Amino acid sequence: MKNTNSPQPNNPLHGVKLVDMLEYLHAVHGWSGMAKRVNILCFKNNPSIKSSLRFLRRTPWARAKVEEWYKESINVV
Repeated sequence: MKNTNSPQPNNPLHGVKLVDMLEYLHAVHGWSGMAKRVNILCFKNNPSIKSSLRFLRRTPWARAKVEEWYKESINVV
């Protein structure tokens, strides 16, 4: 049962940090799988969580793709 007292009851990403999304996607798909799904260099060339976080925080379109993919991966969409 969802907590209806939370400030954003309809937002499945509320309280989920970007680092947690990346760590989950990396654990499930690996860097090569992530690069196939979201075609960005930080997933292809010497990938790391730190470099990916830096890029995604500055690039709204890429972050949106990762967030959508994460929601699909955990069957929340």
